[in-house]
Amino acid sequence: MAGKDADKGKKKEGKKEVVHGKKKEVKKETGLGLSYKKDENFGEWYSEVVVSGEMIEYYDISGCYILRPWAMSIWEILQTFFDAEIKKMKIKNSYFPLFVSPAVLQKEKDHIEGFAPEVAWVTKSGDSDLEVPIAIRPTSETVMYPYFSKWIRGHRDLPLRLNQWCNVVRWEFSNPTPFIRSREFLWQEGHTAFATKEEADEEVLDILELYRRIYEEFLAVPVSKGKKSELEKFAGGLYTTTVEAFIPNTGRGIQGATSHCLGQNFAKMFEINFENEKGEKAMVWQNSWAYTTRTIGVMIMTHGDDKGLVLPPKVATTQVVVIPVPYKDANTQGIYDACAATVKSLNESGIRAEADFRDNYSPGWKYSHWEMKGVPLRIEIGPKDLANNQVRAVRRDNGAKTDIPVANLAEQVKDVLDSIQQNLFETAKQKREACVQVVKTWDEFAEALGQKKLILAPWCDEEDVEKEVKTRTKGEMGAAKTLCSPFDQPELPEGTLCFASGKPAKKWTYWGRSY
Repeated sequence: MAGKDADKGKKKEGKKEVVHGKKKEVKKETGLGLSYKKDENFGEWYSEVVVSGEMIEYYDISGCYILRPWAMSIWEILQTFFDAEIKKMKIKNSYFPLFVSPAVLQKEKDHIEGFAPEVAWVTKSGDSDLEVPIAIRPTSETVMYPYFSKWIRGHRDLPLRLNQWCNVVRWEFSNPTPFIRSREFLWQEGHTAFATKEEADEEVLDILELYRRIYEEFLAVPVSKGKKSELEKFAGGLYTTTVEAFIPNTGRGIQGATSHCLGQNFAKMFEINFENEKGEKAMVWQNSWAYTTRTIGVMIMTHGDDKGLVLPPKVATTQVVVIPVPYKDANTQGIYDACAATVKSLNESGIRAEADFRDNYSPGWKYSHWEMKGVPLRIEIGPKDLANNQVRAVRRDNGAKTDIPVANLAEQVKDVLDSIQQNLFETAKQKREACVQVVKTWDEFAEALGQKKLILAPWCDEEDVEKEVKTRTKGEMGAAKTLCSPFDQPELPEGTLCFASGKPAKKWTYWGRSY
């Protein structure tokens, strides 16, 4: 997609410039500058920005993508945070096999029905057909739980709290999108078992709060915490909680991460029983929870602009790029030394900084390159800066330029990075809030849907009504559905009626189209 268009938006720079006293032709580089605008063609813009920003490379199997270091490092930062937090909760990491036997996979009927179209099967080994085909995990409930029943005998074996960092494969879909919907993706999946429902309920919300923190504190993306409807909950589970994001440009909600209480459904299927403190036989209560590399896609969609990626400082591999700007008869070596000293000073203060000393590119080309890659702050050092013992700092989020004295550089740069992180979150929050439309009637709902709004409506909480809304809104853009019922419920005045059925409303629920 983006590959074929990559050279439409190229910037040609053929001017001569002096580097180390020699005249040198500056490289004519293609691929800088995007061909598509975010507001005009969001899908093509996104496809282009993930490639041009060096986040992914397309692969020769549809729906599979190479995660390049620029993306992988963001995943590692989120992983470092989450892994440390769950270890504080006494959750331990493990690893279970990628392959699942059909007998085990099909044991939990509701669960596998939810995943059946997406399961990929291994049917051959070399030229020989396998006697029994083997499934590749779409998720690991059925992989893990036969062993939970083996390991859990008495109340002293509980709670059992495991997590694994791995990949899963989900094959069936029509519109693969890097990070958002891919056939193979990275995630963590937590699977836990408790003696009581209260313990399970508490963990569900503790994990959901960590997911909120990933989005809001690290990725600067505002989310709503809430509960999924019965129709939208995890197949085979008791209830599903979620953090839901919203993409104003497309008017679509996006499930950010989910934390499920599985109840005792799987315990029944897999006979995960224990002897409680009274010596009676009881069934465990279970949870499962996961977030994926989709997080990165949501961040790109939220903050990216017509110049490329915009990375929040907390997750940017390189938080500051330092660029020498020598010209005419400048003291080039002095400028280069100042750049190297700046990087050293920032690195020593815990700031992730690097310099771009490539001499076959002009400073202007480098500015565009690092803007495309979304580096939060650019520092330029030219002859005037050298003379004044200062640097010029340029923010990626709003383009603001300031001169910072070298004397207290690291301290001021830290403040600027904090300000960028905060500004990205506040800006995204304002844009999202501007999209929320409160409706009371079907006509208002239909109008708001046409305007790509995130709709908050009173609902009777009936599955048939939700199904009917889906049927009535089917169209080229896809049907509307419930996104979540927020935990933070506005007041529901007595006598409020459901917007779709006219029956008494039970709760406020977010509706919209979704990814």
